[in-house]
Order: sequence, then structure tokens, then C-alpha cells
Amino acid sequence: MGRSGSLPLRALITGISRPFYVGSFRHALDAKNRLTIPAKWRFAGDEGEVYLALPHPSGHIMVLPPAEVEKLYERISAMPFSDEEAQEFQNKFFSQAHSFGCDKQGRIKLPDTLLKRAGIDREAVLVGTMTKFGIWSPERWDSVDPEKNGDNLGDLMKKVGL
Repeated sequence: MGRSGSLPLRALITGISRPFYVGSFRHALDAKNRLTIPAKWRFAGDEGEVYLALPHPSGHIMVLPPAEVEKLYERISAMPFSDEEAQEFQNKFFSQAHSFGCDKQGRIKLPDTLLKRAGIDREAVLVGTMTKFGIWSPERWDSVDPEKNGDNLGDLMKKVGL
């Protein structure tokens, strides 16, 4: 908890009342295959929160923080049981998902199946996408890293209407 009510300390410092994930960080996995979440991305009470990790089609692990998990939960719970296509989606999608929380040191433990599918062995690159973050193998991240590929930030901004 933050110092004034329920806002995390970070929100008090930044003026934003919601968690956000920006930047990229390279971290080694420890001997137990735990990965440390960057301190900038941690909030008071993270140990009790539920995150959701999913394999992303581009070959990395997509991590939804609690606020995004809640949004997804609402959408999924609105799908009728009689909708066979929706039920098939849920079976396929969530059978590959993994829920987790951070320990007091800000570490997470992901299953070997997700790590292997993402090509992550000893090191990982965590990449913020504002409302969620991705966990990449360094090799896969290097192939899309805008700094290494000479991407023009202005062109990227135009593609999304900024």
C-alpha cells in the first residue's frame, strides 16, 4: 500500500494511479529458473496479486498484470457456455496459460514449457508495452529490437496513430 490510501508508492511519485510497464531489462534466470521483475515495475502488494503468462504467437511470453487479468476475466465470463467456438478458444488458450505472483524479492517462476516455447534458457529480456509486458529470449528480442534494427520511431508512431 502507498502512504495515502490504496495507491501504490510508485503512483504517488509518478502521479499515475495505475501500474505501467515501459522500458526493457535484461535479467538472468537463477538456479531455480526464477526471473526478477524490474523494481520499477513492482508495486506494494504484488506478492498477493495474480499475473497471467501466455505464449505469444511471435515467440515470446506475454504477461498480463492484475488489471489486465481482470479485464480478460470479465470478457471470458461473458462468453456463453452454449457458444462452442468460445468454449474451444477457452480450452486452447487457457490450457497454455500460467498464473503466478511475485515473491517478496520480486521474482517469478514460470513453467519450463513456457520458457522452452519462448526459447528462454539462462537470460531473458523483459519488454514493457505500457499495460503489460513481454518476456523474450535475448536472441528473439535482438531480431525485433528497434534500436538494433534501425527502426524510425516516427514511422512506428504513425502506424499506431500517434
